[in-house]
Amino acid sequence: MTARIERLVTSGTFSLDGGTWDVDNNVWIVGDDSEAIVVDAAHDAAAIEAALSGRALRAIVCTHAHNDHIDAAPALAAATGAPILLHPGDLPLWQQTHPDRAPDGELADGQTLTVAGTELTVLHTPGHAPGAVCLYAPALATVFTGDTLFQGGPGATGRSFSDFPTIIGSIRERLLTLPPATEVLTGHGDPTTIAAEAPQLEEWIRRGH
Repeated sequence: MTARIERLVTSGTFSLDGGTWDVDNNVWIVGDDSEAIVVDAAHDAAAIEAALSGRALRAIVCTHAHNDHIDAAPALAAATGAPILLHPGDLPLWQQTHPDRAPDGELADGQTLTVAGTELTVLHTPGHAPGAVCLYAPALATVFTGDTLFQGGPGATGRSFSDFPTIIGSIRERLLTLPPATEVLTGHGDPTTIAAEAPQLEEWIRRGH
């Protein structure tokens, strides 16, 4: 069976630099009827486990380590036995939320994860966070961008561990080079495509925003 993508929206809070905000997060489940991976275990481990419907969870992939994307990861790992995977550049952020529980494995640029016969390639895209990654699935014509790219522009860079020129470089070099029809599945909000975002992003780049 071909891998499919399911979206679960969970609600909670994002906290950094002394502030806390209410947020809704996209949790993406990629797999078939027997196995899956979860992209960003946000807020509600029980809801994510229920959405898996008994499928074997092969990995919990963290696009970055802001608390709203990883707060449910340890509980989901405990319930399913799946390893938590994170780019080491985000360990300082991870430790702010889970000081007593380390990730189980590292993500690296160019690494390939396979689930239900479908390959997802890790793209290191720092800027929103030092260890931010996207997952590109050519067979699904999809890229999971976490908080690197949204409908309407790049992710926020106004808080600790973030940098605007870096995120723009990541988007230009790693995402705008993908096929224009590639669907962009984001960490929050609605999907978009590379083609839809490219003109505005090129303008951001041209102006040096």
